[in-house]
Amino acid sequence: MLFWAKKGVALLVLPPLGPLLLILLGLLRRARGRKLVWLGLACAWFFSAPVTVGWMLAPLEALPSPTTEQLAESQAIVILAGGQRRHAPEFGGPTVNAVSLERLRYGARLARQSGLPVLVSGGPVRDDRRPEAELMAEALSDDFGLAARWREIESRDTAENARNSAALLAADGIRQIVLVTHAAHMARARSSFEASGLTVVPAPTVWLGDPAGVPDALDLLPTPRAAYAGWFAAHEWLGRIAYTLRAHR
Repeated sequence: MLFWAKKGVALLVLPPLGPLLLILLGLLRRARGRKLVWLGLACAWFFSAPVTVGWMLAPLEALPSPTTEQLAESQAIVILAGGQRRHAPEFGGPTVNAVSLERLRYGARLARQSGLPVLVSGGPVRDDRRPEAELMAEALSDDFGLAARWREIESRDTAENARNSAALLAADGIRQIVLVTHAAHMARARSSFEASGLTVVPAPTVWLGDPAGVPDALDLLPTPRAAYAGWFAAHEWLGRIAYTLRAHR
């Protein structure tokens, strides 16, 4: 119940629905709702313009790639699920989505470089779906020629990824891991895994921002790519706030 409550709040607050609800509420109030309409429009622009989205992403993605020495000191690679694609007739059924595939690609590269065993983590978001870790293990084997030693198939969010993965790894005496996830998600994921007693070497992938880029006038205009990155950044900031509030109960 708590999981779906969190999902519902996120849906209502995050773009695109959050700004649209502000605009709708303002329109329903007619003349008295003009400020809400403008606020909704401002939010819609803020979460879809490259210049503002880059500002949101910068502190989330400020993590380097792992060094050769860090890989040598670690005992396993953990790759977090990012979702699944249910309609995939070319693969004969459900498979990993683009987010999961991006993480698998980098995790597979690290596994080949280091020789470390791999854990894939992700359960079914809904009861009628296969665990995402199973789909990840299949893609890892079929597309990258690597076998996952562990499959964590129960988790539905990052905190559960961490707790369940730590329990699986503890059975084999593993305490230090290389954690693979999107760069913007890494800070929250790392915190969760460290709270579960693991030593974490961050292995971020897919930077959605461009810290080396110099903004220009065109970056004030909303773009589809920035809108996606803006949703991702807003989701992470909301998640960090929720985890902070939970930790201070």
